[in-house]
Amino acid sequence: MALLQLTDEQVQTWTRTQKDRWWFENVYRGDLPQLTIRSAVTGFLLGGILSATALYIGGKTGISIGVGLTSVILAFALFRGLASIGIAKDFTILENNCTQSIATAAGYMITPLVSSMGAYMLVTGRIVPWWQLIVWNVVISILGVLVAFPLKRRFINEDQLPFPEGRACGVVLDTLYTGKGDTGMFKAKLLGVTGVFTGLYQFLTSDGWMTLVQFKLLRMDQWAGMKEPWHFLERLDTYYYNLAAKYALWTPKILGTDVRQLGLRLTLDAAMLGVGGLMGIRVATSCILGAFINFAVLAPIMIDRGEIKAYTNPAGKLVQISRGEIVNQWSLWWGVTMMVVGSLVGLMAKPELFTNAFKSLRQRSGPAPAAVAVDDPLAHIELPLWMSFVGVPIFSVLGAWVTHEFFGVPWLLAFISLPLIFVLTVICTNSMALTSWSPTGSLSKITQFTMGAIDRTNPASNLIPAGMTAEIASNAANLLSDIKPGYMLGAKPRQQAIGHVIGIFAGAIASTPLFFLLFLPPNSAGVRSVETIVSDQFAMPGALQWKGVADLIAKGVSNLPPSAIISMIVAAVAAVAFEVLRIKTKGRFPISAVSVGLGVVLPPESCFAMWVGALIFWWQARKKLEPGSRAHDIWVEGCEPICAGLISGAALVGIGNAIVNVLM
Repeated sequence: MALLQLTDEQVQTWTRTQKDRWWFENVYRGDLPQLTIRSAVTGFLLGGILSATALYIGGKTGISIGVGLTSVILAFALFRGLASIGIAKDFTILENNCTQSIATAAGYMITPLVSSMGAYMLVTGRIVPWWQLIVWNVVISILGVLVAFPLKRRFINEDQLPFPEGRACGVVLDTLYTGKGDTGMFKAKLLGVTGVFTGLYQFLTSDGWMTLVQFKLLRMDQWAGMKEPWHFLERLDTYYYNLAAKYALWTPKILGTDVRQLGLRLTLDAAMLGVGGLMGIRVATSCILGAFINFAVLAPIMIDRGEIKAYTNPAGKLVQISRGEIVNQWSLWWGVTMMVVGSLVGLMAKPELFTNAFKSLRQRSGPAPAAVAVDDPLAHIELPLWMSFVGVPIFSVLGAWVTHEFFGVPWLLAFISLPLIFVLTVICTNSMALTSWSPTGSLSKITQFTMGAIDRTNPASNLIPAGMTAEIASNAANLLSDIKPGYMLGAKPRQQAIGHVIGIFAGAIASTPLFFLLFLPPNSAGVRSVETIVSDQFAMPGALQWKGVADLIAKGVSNLPPSAIISMIVAAVAAVAFEVLRIKTKGRFPISAVSVGLGVVLPPESCFAMWVGALIFWWQARKKLEPGSRAHDIWVEGCEPICAGLISGAALVGIGNAIVNVLM
């Protein structure tokens, strides 16, 4: 069924009241069930599960994956299946939309954990108590909701801006419930089958699961005399190196450094295949280019010159050269420079994001008729504006208080950062409305450098306010993107706002304990250490980027090795060149400066796996498959469900493996 929408002329000439009345009379679905107990519970549970997978991928790549369409397909398949066997009624389209709002809000809650908060712990060496993480995250996120709803009436109701990602979700929902019935089930089967086979593969590569099955359940250590559990090796080159150690075979080296120390390994990480499929061939190619330049070219040279070397830490332990040490000692600086400069140039090249954002907040010229100013046909279903006018000051003070009380940020700096929140939120929302891209990463650096210039001695003074502005701005922008499909389908905005808050609690409750489990596991003595946050399994590139900026603010450029300063200058020039070429060629230039920088801090094996995943889907799409054919449905229309299956299957089993290892 074609979704009703206003014409361009109507958008330009009608008043907001006329648009609201048209929407109320033609699109609004009245009392069709939306925020029901089952949609709230389903969204809460799906949001918790999907936020876990998002945390897993965020820790590996620093990328926040969207879970909206995944939750839509899963909820559709679940209740369509229950309805077919007579256990429950099918979900209404608005119940599913409300479920995706809750689940998506939950997925966003992992962002500060793998960025600003992770960086704060790395810089200070202090583990933030779990309850403080939850309280801070919830308070800041609710502030984002309260900031968003006055903007909703302008960006969505009046300006009718597209919000491409939200619109795509609305189109998918409409197709599932009004189009061919088998379309949704086909995508659900793709996701499910891919997830099951990926989970099985991940199960066979997991040391924890294999120990549990072989030693605890089958007792193979007793009757078969096994000392180590058997499992597939995820790093495929390990088989060769085992033979090399046994038969004195050749070990690959670059300038005398073992390639394993450089992180140049061959792995089959199914989750990274899925991430690559979602990110596309250009971004994946940029990542692998950055990894190659850094780990195959620059790192061996720096090791050979002694710029990167083994050392004895304060505990008296010899720290060998490894991929992590290469990043920490030298590569981080030019990688962060590439990301920050590239993102800022890309942002500044779009001045319309700033101009349009503030133009959209101004009232249209000319006085409105008195009747229009009073009449509000949506007053009974919109979130009342008084809640924002009262709630924003209260939660702003509350946010400043927890920032001061939990992290020691001076009251003055906490309050100074608040005006930046509203400016950045408007910019991020306008960007999300036009491009589905929210530049919170680059904008947060403005706050980080601003606060750092005022107080260089306390790392929390730049990390926490910047994390606060980024989280509020992204939560507000993402909320409006979630509201867009509800507006298209005739949902009640007030109930979507309540659903978003439910998702905030679901994500915080699910992701915070999991953060401690995956990144801060206790040692044999039951003691947790921030040294485990970054590991071979979880590179935490987002947190490292924030940490790099914080270290630069605190220590200054003069304390860096000369070669690192030179690399930063070259990286800055290259980032500007790459972004200018991308702008001049209207996106046809294939290299992204931000993605090149990301490849510097990611493990090369992950970059390669992502590139393989992107290559597979790119190659299949280039075959010009006929729309409607089975191959087109699988490789083009089914790209996202397949990638979601790869990610969720690997992530959920991988998380389970971490839990098993802790318990055993």
